[in-house]
Amino acid sequence: MDLASVNEELAEIDGQIGDILRALQNGFQKLDKIKDANRRSRQLEELTEKMRDCKRLIKDFERLVKDEAGSTDPETARMLHERKQTMIKELNSYVALKKQHASENKRVDLFDGPSVEDGFGEENVLLASNMANQQLMDHGNQMMDETDQAIARSKQTVQETINVGTETAAALKSQTEQMSRVVNELDSIHFSIKKASQMVKEIGRQVATDRCIMALLFLIVAGVIAIIVVKIVNPHNKDIRDIPGLAPPVSRRLLSIV
Repeated sequence: MDLASVNEELAEIDGQIGDILRALQNGFQKLDKIKDANRRSRQLEELTEKMRDCKRLIKDFERLVKDEAGSTDPETARMLHERKQTMIKELNSYVALKKQHASENKRVDLFDGPSVEDGFGEENVLLASNMANQQLMDHGNQMMDETDQAIARSKQTVQETINVGTETAAALKSQTEQMSRVVNELDSIHFSIKKASQMVKEIGRQVATDRCIMALLFLIVAGVIAIIVVKIVNPHNKDIRDIPGLAPPVSRRLLSIV
């Protein structure tokens, strides 16, 4: 099926992806024939860059397929999906091949003789070995620096946690002391209220006693006054005894007129 009938831009991207995949195939075939480590490294870098371009184009292809999904029939959509899967599968095979060559490129074959192409094969092998060792050392130093930084950050986090814990403990201690003072004050207030209640009860009893005494005195005075009144009104009443200190009333005699 001609992709140009579906979308011209889609067909153009498909052609670019096909060109890159063919270039990758030829590049890896040439890579198998290269013995020099430096040239193999440069060839791998070029192939890696082509694979990046191919991946970007496949994403553009997928985006255009999604845009055309509403205007294409199911058969065309299926064909486009299969085409995309084929490109992804082929690209993944080259990625795996690149990883294999990269791992092989790191190993130095001590039995290889000088390169016929430039006459400096042994020197190039040693240079590649030194570069690999230097890269490993740099990577190791970088990892150690990152580890040291991570440890420093962890120590800082632990110290901050300890400081927060110390501040929290101090705040809890202060609040505990404050609560103890509040409890003591409440106990004092409760004792004062209890003491005041006892005093109020005592005063009430005293007031009640005073009222009883006043009532008794009032009754005594009223009784004395009643006796005095009765004696004055009826002095010859023998049922009422004379009150000590009170003289009997003087009897009056009426003078008769002769």
